[in-house]
Amino acid sequence: MRDIVEGLTSWEAAGRRFAVATVVRTWKSAPRRPGSSLAVAEDGEVIGSVSGGCVEGAVYELAREVLASGESALVTYGVSDDDALAVGLTCGGIIEILVRPAGAGRFPGLAGVLDAIRAGRPVAVASLLPAEGGGAEPEPTAAPSGRLIVTPSGTEGTLGDAGLDTAVTERAQGLLAQGGTDVVRVGRAGEERRDDVSVFVESFAPPPRMLVFGAIDFAAAVARTGKFLGYHVTVCDARPVFATRRRFPDADELVVDWPHRYLEGTEVDANTVICVLTHDPKFDVPLLQRALRTPARYIGAMGSRRTHEDRLRRLREAGLTAPELSRLSSPIGLDLGARTPEETAVAIMAEIIALRWGGTGRRLTEMTALPIHR
Repeated sequence: MRDIVEGLTSWEAAGRRFAVATVVRTWKSAPRRPGSSLAVAEDGEVIGSVSGGCVEGAVYELAREVLASGESALVTYGVSDDDALAVGLTCGGIIEILVRPAGAGRFPGLAGVLDAIRAGRPVAVASLLPAEGGGAEPEPTAAPSGRLIVTPSGTEGTLGDAGLDTAVTERAQGLLAQGGTDVVRVGRAGEERRDDVSVFVESFAPPPRMLVFGAIDFAAAVARTGKFLGYHVTVCDARPVFATRRRFPDADELVVDWPHRYLEGTEVDANTVICVLTHDPKFDVPLLQRALRTPARYIGAMGSRRTHEDRLRRLREAGLTAPELSRLSSPIGLDLGARTPEETAVAIMAEIIALRWGGTGRRLTEMTALPIHR
């Protein structure tokens, strides 16, 4: 929906009725990612795309049916027949598409969602999925909208049950923190380990940034793990022979520059995490001088305890204060007994996750007095 936000804003402001078709899930070589959307207005105007052309015609007809009925529909498109008479994807993939009515009061809160997307404010929309092919899945109770709008600070609307709203809000805020879109399955009243309700959570937030400094083998593992967890990963090193695509295939961005100089010229916000893996004073001291004065959520530095003490001494001499130094996670990571680069990457990401959500890093089996999710 992000790609067609301007068109939807215009339609909503004009009071036009329309239907929005959104890719919910994909398998194999699907042409568009979850969240890709196509919208059809009541006069037949179309904006956006869900498949790059493969099934657009069929989705258009389904959207017209949804406009007429006012009922959401869920449909799956797979590989097309050899004779091309059946609708399908020539790429060999499978996509699941949700079509929802909107406009003229059919999507309460849509104007606020569109405003948030345009302003770059994080917002997520959770929608109950109907049964495959159309016809609503039995709802927990009568739901005024069947949609829940989630922001980091609150919610609007309901999925029909307070327990379900609470459970989905928690999952949606987790996806929102990562800029992710997914289908979550929970109990009808929000129970864990139940999957009788499917909810499509579409989040609109840029993925948080992970800045990895030092093009070493540990950095490759951290970049891979960070990418898996939904970060936009940048690897920076001043040595072009090491900062190569072959060594860092999972990084979104490779930068050859002095780390402190790159940091000075890039955006760092409260969702950014910084991993300093150079453990070389000529790189990491000037870098940390700047990093510890940014609003980054996490700043970790690799090195032995001796390296850490020497680093602190150098940073104090450079003028950093005790409160600034207290933000530094060094030595980086949790005590997992890690040995390999991959194990070390897990230890680093575990610390980042624990700090984000207020986790203790202890074994859950030892924490019988506290809830798992807080």
